[in-house]
Amino acid sequence: MARLLGVCLQSLLKLVNSVIGMAGMAMILYSLWMIRVWYMQGADSVSTPPWFIYAFLGLGISFCLITCSGHIAAETASGHCLSCYMLFVFLLVLLESAITADVFLNSNWEEDFPQDPTGRFDEFKDFVKSNFEICRWIGLLVVAAQAFSIFLAIVLRVVGPDHGRSYDSDDDYVPPRLPLLRDHIQQRSQYVPDLNLNKKPDTWNIRVPETR
Repeated sequence: MARLLGVCLQSLLKLVNSVIGMAGMAMILYSLWMIRVWYMQGADSVSTPPWFIYAFLGLGISFCLITCSGHIAAETASGHCLSCYMLFVFLLVLLESAITADVFLNSNWEEDFPQDPTGRFDEFKDFVKSNFEICRWIGLLVVAAQAFSIFLAIVLRVVGPDHGRSYDSDDDYVPPRLPLLRDHIQQRSQYVPDLNLNKKPDTWNIRVPETR
């Protein structure tokens, strides 16, 4: 039962983690399209680098790398891999929460970011404002997938491959790194010599009464 539960959790974690990967791939494709348009419009006239495009590209790459680490952690079900994956997703959620709080709570949030000479940042803002409902649901879906992936990683770490192993006694426990020790113990228990087989009654020590 525990093994079946672990397999289901691994598959579910991979499925939820794929949502983060698809969001990262979409961000990478959109940033590559913006770079292509920026070069086609004449990049030589712009002195400062397009920070918004590269920031978007870096965020998409981070999403994809976290997705790869999540698939590795789900496949191996290792405690160390799952812990690293949870840490990466948690830091990503903190970054997203900080940016969201700055945008909604600060009326002058645009001053916190450097100017974008390409104008793509303004176009992205206009796109979000015109399609606010769709963008909101997409953002909520990504954040929910990240939070649910952390929850699944915690449960999978608790219900790991070594969970539920029980032994009748301490002598039956053999560490997993010593596979030959169990065979040695079994062979020693099978070939215990019987010390009572060669023991014969001491009939020669019977004293015969002397006749006078």
